[in-house]
Amino acid sequence: MNNLVILPVLIPLTIGALLIFFAKQHTIQRFISGLTVVGMLIVSIYLAVDVYQNGIRTLELGNWPAPFGIVFVADMFATMMVILSSIVGFVCLFFAFQTISSEREKYYFYPFYFFLLAGVNGAFLTGDLFNLFVFFEVMLIASYILIVFGGTKYQLRESFKYVIINVFASILFLVGVAYIYSVTGTLNMAHLAVRIAELEQQGVLNVIAVLFLVVFAMKGALFPLYFWLPRSYYGPPAAIAALFGGLLTKVGIYAIMRTFTLIFTHDPSFTHNIILALACLTMFFGVLGAVSQFDFKRILSYHIISQVGYMVMGLGIFTPLAIAGAIYYIAHHIIVKAALFLFAGATQKITGTTDLKQMGGLLKTHPWLAWLFFISAISLAGIPPLSGFFSKFPLILAGFEEGRYITVTVALLVGLLTLFSMMKIFIYAFWGEQKHTEKQAKYPIGKLLLPIVPLVALTIILGFAAEPIFQYSLQVAEEILDPSVYIESVLKE
Repeated sequence: MNNLVILPVLIPLTIGALLIFFAKQHTIQRFISGLTVVGMLIVSIYLAVDVYQNGIRTLELGNWPAPFGIVFVADMFATMMVILSSIVGFVCLFFAFQTISSEREKYYFYPFYFFLLAGVNGAFLTGDLFNLFVFFEVMLIASYILIVFGGTKYQLRESFKYVIINVFASILFLVGVAYIYSVTGTLNMAHLAVRIAELEQQGVLNVIAVLFLVVFAMKGALFPLYFWLPRSYYGPPAAIAALFGGLLTKVGIYAIMRTFTLIFTHDPSFTHNIILALACLTMFFGVLGAVSQFDFKRILSYHIISQVGYMVMGLGIFTPLAIAGAIYYIAHHIIVKAALFLFAGATQKITGTTDLKQMGGLLKTHPWLAWLFFISAISLAGIPPLSGFFSKFPLILAGFEEGRYITVTVALLVGLLTLFSMMKIFIYAFWGEQKHTEKQAKYPIGKLLLPIVPLVALTIILGFAAEPIFQYSLQVAEEILDPSVYIESVLKE
């Protein structure tokens, strides 16, 4: 059963390599790709159920025991993230079937799509810090290719910034890896947790912790290192923007949560207070950017920034309730944000623009599109009874319990401004006078909505089934807040 752990990485990596040989045969590529994402979703759910029932699964590659060999670790947190990755990969691929041009398909869209998923899943499942760096690079190299698909001047210009900031982050990552290895003599995460607990060099460990926080903050788009994201995510086609918006920043957030609950727990009064301050600033400045925009995709891009602030807010508060809220919020945000970017792509397909001032009247001509968007929009803003409310509520409650009143005030204010900006999209794009032509008004939207409907259904289910979902999140939080469970599973102590 332990061999299951590597399948979420091995399947997309193998299929991505296979699809290179069918670059010019689009029908075959689509058929293989469709079967693969369905298979990945089934495998990820099966793995998560197995881990939930039987405990953490580990796989030692080459039978080299930890901490000497490469280890893959599937705990409840990692398997939850792999399921979310598979869901977003599934819906974005089927949306891409309807929207990606054949010109883009022939330039290895599908191989790099699966290489990106392999990198994402590998980052979630690895139990080794250097291996985390490797999977980050696999993910980023694939994203460099996907983000420039289409080759417009805007894409190339903004993608250059995206590449530069991530290359710089990768250099810092290697510096951090070298630094922590020189201090501890290991890179296995479980072994690092043991070694750091034994060390008394608080100052050095704090420097290393802050270095890794900077690296992951760059990749997760935390304040003040988020400047690359809004314009970079604006350029690619909707299917790719949805994949990026839903998944990529969450890999950075996952890395922060994993390392600062397992490895860097030596001085939470220092490290986690910094994280909490970054959370407040990220939420506030991200939502200000969203409020100031009048473009559908740019508003959504800035909201990625503000919403990741909620996730690290839970880590900064550092209680089981707060961590559970953050985990619940990650699941909610991945689903809703991917849906919203796909809605932006669907409206752009109809109107030919994402400029809100040039849009209007879509509620009359495409009511299903309008109301499904409305559900996702109010879920993002945190309106009950949808997932956004029930994922924010534990965070607010935990903030009050720990006396973090400034953080709670910022979180509530950001929620109001999020609602304002999402209603701005609804009023300009869907309400009011029709600004698109009669030919555009007759554009058939059913096939574009089909991949989005499961995401909208999930945000409703995550809201109405809040009690069992939160209980699961609480179990995940308790598991990651007790590093001994992870350590014993990996090191067999």
